[in-house]
Amino acid sequence: MLKSLSTAATGMTAQERQLEVISNNLANAATTGFKKSRSEFQDLMYQTHTAPGAATSATTQNPTGVQVGTGAKVVATTKEFEQGSPQVTSRDLDFMVAGEGFFSVQKPNGDVMFTRNGSFRLDNEGRVVTSQGYLLLPEVSVPPGAKTLSISPDGQITAQLGNNEVQNIGQVQLTRFINPSGLDSVGESLYTVSVASGEPVPGNPSDEGFGSVQQGMLEASNVSPMEEMTSMIRAQRTYEMNSKVISTSDQMLQTLSGLR
Repeated sequence: MLKSLSTAATGMTAQERQLEVISNNLANAATTGFKKSRSEFQDLMYQTHTAPGAATSATTQNPTGVQVGTGAKVVATTKEFEQGSPQVTSRDLDFMVAGEGFFSVQKPNGDVMFTRNGSFRLDNEGRVVTSQGYLLLPEVSVPPGAKTLSISPDGQITAQLGNNEVQNIGQVQLTRFINPSGLDSVGESLYTVSVASGEPVPGNPSDEGFGSVQQGMLEASNVSPMEEMTSMIRAQRTYEMNSKVISTSDQMLQTLSGLR
């Protein structure tokens, strides 16, 4: 009877973790470039009372055996990198990656990070930076007095100067990974390289294997609130069912202990 208590407890713990993932997805439903996570479950070890195929007599075998599972656990939370819907902003420094690839940015301590959030600004030196002030790589500097900026789908950035002269001021590059789901999420819509992600592969937008860059747009989160609400209800129901198992097991133990 005690086995059912511990087994149901693992189910409740797994659903708690599932609810944590769902709540984070919903909290970031409006976060630019956010990629939703999905929980993956796995059953725990089995207690074998009778092995499948064990002899039941001199001439017959047990076709299925008797194996009792000990519960479930969350083995992974996988980032899903499906494209988010475009949001038109018409800002010169809002870039969206349409397809595969990440922008590379550099923190003040020199660490290189990767992001799908293409909302950029200019710092006090005219360099293109993120909202947190992290430098876009390769570095792009806008000349003083530039009227407008334009970026082509292949990443070429041009500026229209005060005398209406058009000047090429830089090239946006993208980075892709063999396994983007293996990137380490560190917050601020940033990712870092891990052993699971593989080494970064740089390239220009619109090259083979890389997406293009769209100006005046941002990539919305790929979270579907309706799907997350459905998953949340399912997690709640599963949690309640496991709780009911514990309550029922406790009642059966009380009955057993009351026997004389």
